[in-house]
Amino acid sequence: HVQLVESGGGSVQAGGSLRLSCAASGYTSSSNCMGWFRQAPGKEREGVASIVTGNGNTYYADSVKGRFTISQDNNKNTMYLQMNSLKPEDTALYYCATKPGACSADARTFTYWGQGTQVTVS
Repeated sequence: HVQLVESGGGSVQAGGSLRLSCAASGYTSSSNCMGWFRQAPGKEREGVASIVTGNGNTYYADSVKGRFTISQDNNKNTMYLQMNSLKPEDTALYYCATKPGACSADARTFTYWGQGTQVTVS
């Protein structure tokens, strides 16, 4: 039973920082993609960043490049999203998700999802 649990969301002023965590359990694939997605009210879910657990390759949406950093701690089965220089347009419910194999920006290809953590930037 795969379980993803996000934490670290909150409210912050523009220019501030937050670090999201995603703790994974029950996943046995030797290499998979773990990603962060976000969804703002009235908007579609969009990919933010992703990482291939086997080789550490990372991918970012253009809107967050240079501001967000995705990383993983394999010993803790945890993925992180360090978010710096936050903007009001970053406000959304952030989800972590995982899929086997290569990464994709298409949320529909991801198999397992966390419950989401709210990030609000004012």
